[in-house]
Amino acid sequence: MPLISDFPALPGFYQLLFLHIEPTSTVMPAVMAWVFPGAAWFHNQLIPDGTPVPASLSDPRTTMAIWQLGNCYMLLGLISTFVFRAVRDALPNNPAAQERILGASFTALALADVTHILWSFVGLPDALKYDFASWNSMTHGNITFVVFLLGMRLAWFMGLGRKRYYYGQPAGSTAGAKKRS
Repeated sequence: MPLISDFPALPGFYQLLFLHIEPTSTVMPAVMAWVFPGAAWFHNQLIPDGTPVPASLSDPRTTMAIWQLGNCYMLLGLISTFVFRAVRDALPNNPAAQERILGASFTALALADVTHILWSFVGLPDALKYDFASWNSMTHGNITFVVFLLGMRLAWFMGLGRKRYYYGQPAGSTAGAKKRS
């Protein structure tokens, strides 16, 4: 089992958040959509309006779309889990390379965060958009928690609470990094 110090590009709270909490928080919705409470519940929770959960979805296309959405959640969780651990394990003595790979992943995830927040918010009925107390756990997960994740990704890029090895360094000064082209 690698020591925490073997992953200098993802130290402390960043490691806890991006190696454990975020993957768990993205795998859980997949299981919830596929198994329990199921696609009908998942679909019903997307907009917090108090309507009772139907026993099943009447349109098989909607069920398929919810299951496919679950697959996307699962994919995000698995990429974070396996790719970030592979970076840690394969490059324990190369923090610049670790940071460069993590940075590429975090860039893609940050762009997805922005569009996820945007479309989750735009999709809410006008009466709910600014009524945060009426949001359910799904809405807070899709907006509030993703805003937090985006903020933490940006903090990571800024080097808050960690040493930077690649990003923010003058070109050619990073140990173990090849010349940027």
